[in-house]
Amino acid sequence: TTASLMRCLTLLLLCPLSLLFSVAFPHLRFFQPPVRSHHLRYLLYDVNPPEGFNLRRDVYIRMASLVKTLRKEGDDWVLVLPPWGRLYHWHSPNIHQIRIPWGEFFSLTSLQANVPVIEYEEFIAENGGPFIDQVLVLQNYAEGWTDGKWEEKVDRRPCIDKLMYSKDKQGYYRGWFWGFEETRARNVTCVSAQGHASIMAPVLQKNITVTSVMLDRAETLLHDHYAGKDYWDTRRSMVFAKHLRIIGDDFRAKYLNSTDDRDYTVYSEDWTRMKAKLGSAKGGPYLGVHLRRKDFIWGHREDVPSLKGAVKKIRSLMKKHKLDRVFVATDADGEELKELKKLLPEMVRFEPSIEDLELLKDGGVAIIDQWICAHARFFIGTSVSTFSFRIHEEREVLGFDPKTTYNRFCGDTEKECEQPTHWKIVY
Repeated sequence: TTASLMRCLTLLLLCPLSLLFSVAFPHLRFFQPPVRSHHLRYLLYDVNPPEGFNLRRDVYIRMASLVKTLRKEGDDWVLVLPPWGRLYHWHSPNIHQIRIPWGEFFSLTSLQANVPVIEYEEFIAENGGPFIDQVLVLQNYAEGWTDGKWEEKVDRRPCIDKLMYSKDKQGYYRGWFWGFEETRARNVTCVSAQGHASIMAPVLQKNITVTSVMLDRAETLLHDHYAGKDYWDTRRSMVFAKHLRIIGDDFRAKYLNSTDDRDYTVYSEDWTRMKAKLGSAKGGPYLGVHLRRKDFIWGHREDVPSLKGAVKKIRSLMKKHKLDRVFVATDADGEELKELKKLLPEMVRFEPSIEDLELLKDGGVAIIDQWICAHARFFIGTSVSTFSFRIHEEREVLGFDPKTTYNRFCGDTEKECEQPTHWKIVY
């Protein structure tokens, strides 16, 4: 009948094809193609406690590269930024310096234009609490390289060093966790790893199915593409927080007669549009200096000069480049600073008040120092210092002639004073 025909047509229009087949052929299983799952997963990481601010920035680049590799395989991985705090070089007394979010030092918008990142407190909110499913403690191989041959490999192994985690009464693991005492890990495992960051991708994709994984001692892994485009994309995305750049720019204008327009260092807020031609930046009319002291001189390094040796080189460069001002970033102690000021009375330093330090933290002061050094007409740094390396990169982004950037102090008795390598920016 017409009514029966209409009911059949309605059934065809409204019901899924699989349901119709199951009604018509109950003995057959209807095949449905698998749906690709975009499971949200979180990658957290931490670094060996003694490592400083600028090495940690380098490890971030390795972890961002790993997240890019993971995301290519389909799962929706997000990098959780480890809060800053309790670092070796942060000595300012009476300043609260733990659980500091990345947003106090870097532009999160800029970081997110390169790879998905969130602050740790956002992770807690999204994850439904301060629980990390799996911690993998990375370590080297106890036996070293097999037959002296280096190869990429990763294996679950017994812990070589004493674990920095302990089980509580509920069976959860407690640890430092960036000063978040409420954080717990459900499981902690030691893994020997030898290779680039991407060597962990198959482990995280195939062997581990939990939602959140933390790589402790992440500095164990090497860069996937050191100095290549991927490296530079991530490095360029590490734009300093705007308030720190403004303070640095105001200091340059007030004490060093330096502005972006005059110095040809105009900065784009959007790093993806920033492409300065090498040699286009002129820089402010001052010499930029990074003079590393403390642990570098305690170790009696031959490639670190005495204060008198450093001042002699500074005066030579000022004369050569016709500069009458010098900005010095240094971790020298009070006694050395007095001597340095006596030897170099024209020295200019960024010295925040106690109130400013509360806001900026030691990390913010370090960034302002780097920002001012990055805009100098000529820069000289300290041998193998990651603080100097980060200034090299900043000047590369701004478009300085490499000859004005890749320079270092020589030790007073150093015979062969090899200068830093120029790692050219790749767009």
